[in-house]
Amino acid sequence: MKKIAESELIINSRGAVYHLNVRPEELADTIITVGDPSRVGEVSKYFDKIEGKYEHREFNTHTGLIGNKRISVVSTGIGPDNIDIVLNELDALANINFETRTINSELRRLKIVRFGTSGSLQAEIPVDSFVASTHGLGIDNLLNFYRQENNDEEMAIQQAFIQHTKIGTHNSTPYIASAAPSLQKHFVEGYHQGITVTCPGFYGPQGRVLRLGLQYPELVDQLTTFRYGNHRISNFEMETSAIYGLGKLMNHYCLSLNVIVANRVQKTFSKDGGKAVDSLIAKSLGILASI
Repeated sequence: MKKIAESELIINSRGAVYHLNVRPEELADTIITVGDPSRVGEVSKYFDKIEGKYEHREFNTHTGLIGNKRISVVSTGIGPDNIDIVLNELDALANINFETRTINSELRRLKIVRFGTSGSLQAEIPVDSFVASTHGLGIDNLLNFYRQENNDEEMAIQQAFIQHTKIGTHNSTPYIASAAPSLQKHFVEGYHQGITVTCPGFYGPQGRVLRLGLQYPELVDQLTTFRYGNHRISNFEMETSAIYGLGKLMNHYCLSLNVIVANRVQKTFSKDGGKAVDSLIAKSLGILASI
C-alpha cells in the first residue's frame, strides 16, 4: 500500500498529529467538538476521570471517562477552514497507521458531535433554546474541494435553496449533507429540528451591516422564508456543514447541537449565553454518554 508522504500527514516529535497534538491511542471513538478552546474544560468538568490533556495553538483536547464511556472533547476554533483541519486529523488518528503511514485495512467509524452556539432564523425558536441540525447547508466553499455525492433529497433541497436565494451566482455553489440518523434520533425531546446553514464569516456572510454594503442584503429574510416540503432553515453558524460533509465522506457519524444565543428575526440576544451553553452541555452529554 502506498505510503502517505511526510509533507501530507505531518507527525510531530512525540508521534502526534501536527495541529491537534494528539496520538492515536489518546483519542476516543466518541468525540465532542466545540469552537472555543476554553469550552473544552466546560465539557470535561463533567467527566468522572480525565486521562489526558493535549494542546497546540487553538486546538485543545481532553480525553476521559463518564462511567465506562470514553469521550474526547476537541476545540476547533471558528470556521469551516478549521473544521477541515480537525476532521481530517481526527480521521487520520482513527484510520491511518502512523508507523507505516498507510491506511488501516479496517476503518473505525467515529461519533462526532458538535456542541456550539448559533443564531436562530425562525421567530418561534427563541434564545437559549437548542437545535439539533437535520442537515448542514454550506454557503462556504470547503466541500467543493472534495469529490462528493448527494442522495436525491439532499440534491432537491440544494437546488431549491439555490433557486430561492440565488446564492452561487457570485460565489461557490452551496452544498449540503445530512446528520447521522443513528445519532439524531436520541436528540429530539427538548431540541428544535431544522436545516443549519453554515457561513464563511460572521458579519457580511450572515447579513450583518456595519460599514460595508452587502452583496445579499436580503439574506436573512431569504433563509427564514426557505421551505422544501417539511424542511426549513432553523439557524445559521460557521461549522456544521463542514462537519457533516467531511464526516459523510469519511463514513463517520456526525451530529450538530447548538444553543441559540441570538434570534435574528426578533433581534434578541441571550442575557446569559454561558448559562445556556452549560445547559446544552449537561443535557447533551448525559444523552451522549448513554448511547
